[in-house]
Parts: sequence; structure tokens; C-alpha cells
Amino acid sequence: MTVLFADRRAAGQLLARAVLALGLTDPVVLALPRGGVPPGFEVARTLKAPLDILLVRKIGAPGHQEYGIGAMVDGASPQVVIDAAAARMVGADQAYIDHEISRQRAEIDRRRATYRTGPAIPLAGRTVVVVDDGIATGGTMRAALRALAQAAPRRIVLAVPLAPREVLHDLRPLCDAVVCLASPDPFYAVGAHYGDFTQTRDAEVIALLAEARGNFCMEPGN
Repeated sequence: MTVLFADRRAAGQLLARAVLALGLTDPVVLALPRGGVPPGFEVARTLKAPLDILLVRKIGAPGHQEYGIGAMVDGASPQVVIDAAAARMVGADQAYIDHEISRQRAEIDRRRATYRTGPAIPLAGRTVVVVDDGIATGGTMRAALRALAQAAPRRIVLAVPLAPREVLHDLRPLCDAVVCLASPDPFYAVGAHYGDFTQTRDAEVIALLAEARGNFCMEPGN
């Protein structure tokens, strides 16, 4: 395997330069925790943009939670995407879906409290830069991008250090721009191309978000 990045922070620094070159207007950076926060921090620091987390929760089928029939994405107004055909196929009626939405909203709130992020940043009219440490299958990112579109952002930019070429092809219609530094072929795993891919800890996420809020990404009026 070819090591492309020393660690997530190093990958984020390279990614930040590529995103900066786009000349984005009024950007806000959304990082998928936990692994997306270190590169997201570097992108936000370079852009001098607000940094927030993007929590994505799968809505599973009755009795088979691993089978997704939709997803909820956090934000000032949490967005929900339901695959109606999949829901009908597994017998998920509206009452079940409403219950699952309520349950996943509570989990999003709990995780926000864990990461001490405060209220989510409103996205309407903003350029949203979605950052992760890499993409493998694209399922989570697909749900995130579809739901983000409902929040009425000005533009959606997907920014990742690496991802399979075919997955990027599938995700491109869901965003306005894609920044990806590498698409190894064959693609085995995201971590295979990092020198250090140690799991990002909650404590690091909390520290980076606090540093971002204090140093370079304060929202107007805060």
C-alpha cells in the first residue's frame, strides 16, 4: 500500500490548500466525527471559516436496524431523507418512521452535548464544505449530501483526502464541487493510505472544536 498522508491533520493541510483555491464565498465547514474533525479543523483554519460537526444517523428497518431505509442529518433544522420504496418493502409505516426520527434526534442531541458544540450553525445561503478523512462505500456521505440539500445552502462542496473513483462519480450529482486529493486503484481501505490512522478520540474532537471556536471561526454576533 502507498502511504499518501502522514496522519489526518497532514491530510487536512493539503486538502485545505485545494479548497482555498476554489475562492469560496461565506463558507462553513462541516466535519463528520470523529475522523473527519482533524482534517476539517485544518480546512476551517485555512478558510477562516466556522467549524461544526455533521452527525448522520441511519434510520433502520423494523427489527433490522442495520438495513437503512433513510437517514437523519443534524443541523439548525435536522433534515430527514426516507427511501419510500424501501420503507414500504420492509413494512415501516409512518408511526414507526416518526418514532425512529424522534429517537435519532435525541441521539444527535446527546452527541452534540458530548462534543460541547452548542447550537448548530444555520446553513441557508451558506457555502457548505463537507469534510471527512476519506470515503469507502459512500453510503453515509450520500445520505448526508441528500439531506444537506434540504437546508437550502448556497453551494455544497465535498472535500476529502481520498475516495474510490467510482464512488466520487456517484456522489458528484449531489454537490456543486468535489475536492479529492487521491483515488487509489485498487482501493482497499481509507486507513491503508495513512501512516497514522489511530482512531480519533472524543477528547480530540472536543479540543479541536473548542480551539476553532476560540481562534478563527467565530460567527458574527458571537
